[in-house]
Amino acid sequence: MIPTRPVLPGVAADWELHDRLPQTLSPDVIRAINPPSRAIHEHRRYSWNGWDFELPPGVFQPGATSRLVHSRLLDGTLPVAGLRYAAMGSGLGVEAVVAGVRGAAAVYALDVHPESVRTTVRHFERIVGPAGPPLHPVVADVWEGFPDGVQVDVVTFNPPAIELPLSDDPDIARNLCVGREIAARFFAQLVGRDLLASGGVVYLIVSNTAPLREIVAIALDAGFGAEVVHVEDWPGDDVQTYLFALRRAGTCPVSDR
Repeated sequence: MIPTRPVLPGVAADWELHDRLPQTLSPDVIRAINPPSRAIHEHRRYSWNGWDFELPPGVFQPGATSRLVHSRLLDGTLPVAGLRYAAMGSGLGVEAVVAGVRGAAAVYALDVHPESVRTTVRHFERIVGPAGPPLHPVVADVWEGFPDGVQVDVVTFNPPAIELPLSDDPDIARNLCVGREIAARFFAQLVGRDLLASGGVVYLIVSNTAPLREIVAIALDAGFGAEVVHVEDWPGDDVQTYLFALRRAGTCPVSDR
């Protein structure tokens, strides 16, 4: 069992917290932790929570960080029941499936990779089925491609924010090392297009293998307040992974209204 360091809920992550966040790890350590693998070009299988998933070539296989999000969606730590939910970077579709099972009002599955969106649809239809909420598959570069006039209540985002060029393979780069600019575009488009409903929340997960402080600063500069939901200390290295709940300043949570 992976040891965790508990964090009290409701602790505001402001600029003071920003200054306490760990610095980005050294390039040598980041490369050692993230050796590029060409397995993404193969057909693979993945199992989680008793569900089996088929991964066509090019579709990202979830790692331990993604499973932190999956587990907390499933156990209700990240509530989606009755809410409009968007999985940013849907990949093979685990988040969409969990949201469907947990009773989201609607599920939006966004990915820049068309085969990932098609794969999400197949898994959602097979596991959740017609009794679940409506699924809206969207091929989108971050929010570019998301329908106008639609708002969501909950977003999960696990950005591929490593800034080192770990590989010249475009599929590996797309899934690991886009850098902080993807976070900048995410928040600029989210706010500029008014896509997050009043009281809505973005659950952002990012570690110090990426520019953690800089990404949190982007969210704060965009007008979000933050809470630390969870911190994971991985055994055997200096990686710390933070799961944040980000809300626009001055809004109350949807679930509290």
